[in-house]
Amino acid sequence: MDLPRFEALMVDLTAKVAGRPLDADLAEWLNREIPAGSPTFAAIAQACREAVAAGWMCSREHAGIKYGRVIKAGPATHGFSVDVVDMNEIAGGHHVHPNGEIDMVMPLEGDAKFDGHGAGWCVYPPGSAHTPTVAGGRAFVLYLLPQGAIQFTPAA
Repeated sequence: MDLPRFEALMVDLTAKVAGRPLDADLAEWLNREIPAGSPTFAAIAQACREAVAAGWMCSREHAGIKYGRVIKAGPATHGFSVDVVDMNEIAGGHHVHPNGEIDMVMPLEGDAKFDGHGAGWCVYPPGSAHTPTVAGGRAFVLYLLPQGAIQFTPAA
């Protein structure tokens, strides 16, 4: 898997969610239309596995979390940035989603859940915040951020 092929997958994915409100209805729609195990979900998950193995995705590490912004927000991805993290039984940094966040959860080992969600999609609305946590194993999580907006909360 190379970056241009991965970008093509993301252009197709972001076209499907562009212009939709980031809310529970979108999460329900994604889990119905692009569920875990569907050809599209499987292709993206396989692309992430190959890209991480090739070393160009999740190439940074901090506090036990491998991560990286793969694609900056721009017209090709309908204003979304694309980040991927590799998390194993760990909590990340608390942050706010000024414009919302769409998460694709791809369990890799054990019964991994991201913020309580197994394989599939979860959506955080604009202005929401959380401490992203993977429990029960290891998972990749792909984040779509409108305009790439994320605000990390200073540690207390």
